[in-house]
Amino acid sequence: MRTLNCILLFILLFVGTAFATEPDEEPLFIAIDADFSTVAVEGGNAIARGVALAVARINQEGGVLGRPLRIIHKDHRGNPARGVANIRQLAQTKDLLAIVGGIHTPVAIAELPLLHKHNLLYLGPWAAGTAVVDNNFEPGNVFRISIRDSEAASVLIKHAKARGFKRVALALERTGWGRSNLESIKNAAQANDISVEKVTWINWQQKDFDDAAISIDAAGVDAVIMVANAPEGAVVSKALHRTMGGKMPVISHWGIASGNFVTTVGPKILSELDISVIQTFSFLYQNNPAAARLYKDYQAAYGKAAPDAVPAVVGVAHAYDLVLLLAQAVKQADSIQIADIRQAMENLPKTQGTVKVYHPAFTRKRHDALWADDYFMARFNANGNLIPIMR
Repeated sequence: MRTLNCILLFILLFVGTAFATEPDEEPLFIAIDADFSTVAVEGGNAIARGVALAVARINQEGGVLGRPLRIIHKDHRGNPARGVANIRQLAQTKDLLAIVGGIHTPVAIAELPLLHKHNLLYLGPWAAGTAVVDNNFEPGNVFRISIRDSEAASVLIKHAKARGFKRVALALERTGWGRSNLESIKNAAQANDISVEKVTWINWQQKDFDDAAISIDAAGVDAVIMVANAPEGAVVSKALHRTMGGKMPVISHWGIASGNFVTTVGPKILSELDISVIQTFSFLYQNNPAAARLYKDYQAAYGKAAPDAVPAVVGVAHAYDLVLLLAQAVKQADSIQIADIRQAMENLPKTQGTVKVYHPAFTRKRHDALWADDYFMARFNANGNLIPIMR
């Protein structure tokens, strides 16, 4: 019986035919535009799984306006130009409700003009750059359940302050995401009487950070705040370890949770690092029935996993909630016109989500659903899984 249930769920997720509808009813589409093949595969796959699980649930419950949902996958490979090309292609898709984005802020920002030119809704489950939502387009078509960099900075700095750190260095990737965090972190540090003594940068695919690590050591700081994705985060962490062993605390943005950071750093070095990572969701310590349902469905579809062992879990939960809220908005609008869906997204009722209770998720002037109070810090355990420090 269990095998049969798994087969049925697989059909729900990827074929979408377990649906009480007429065969000739045309589907509605949700696209995913993310990195499925380069530095953030784990994050891209997590987002795709969250979307698939939400679509399966929606289709099982009758679809949207009597029509089934189908998923289109696009791989932008972390490349802004490829992301723009994907949006251009998706703009030609009939009955496209929305595009779910990936982890890369630079890709999302590059796509914004075309998204608004073609009046496409963009659902952000990861890319944290403040400018992804605060983008000066009116009306704005981006709705996000994720970290917002201007809010993340205060959480990272307050974590440093709680640990008694007074002087910090920054290790930032040299992109719009890194630059966005530079301003936010400096402002938060000043407000909390913490001194930013050193700012260092790392390029995508850079393989060496030793000279910068030596300069950080010479600056006499108490901790390093790191904003980088998994490959570059591993380079920074290993360089700091070579220079200072495990004595330098690292307070990290969540980019390192989107890829192969743990395997690249290796268990020995990881166990010796003092590293904490900002997060928004964990299946641990939950009393939320919506989260329990998602965890059960996730295991049925993708195999047994401990609550702390779901890869890039924030991508799963954010994407899942976004798609369910989108379906709710379409039903509330009783329309698939983008203007109607946008207005409905801005006027949803209080909703119990997987990540939190939304009061509501969005308003006309607020297209971010999560704020500093929704973030927490986590640490890697012996298995390389993130465990919340505080909630």
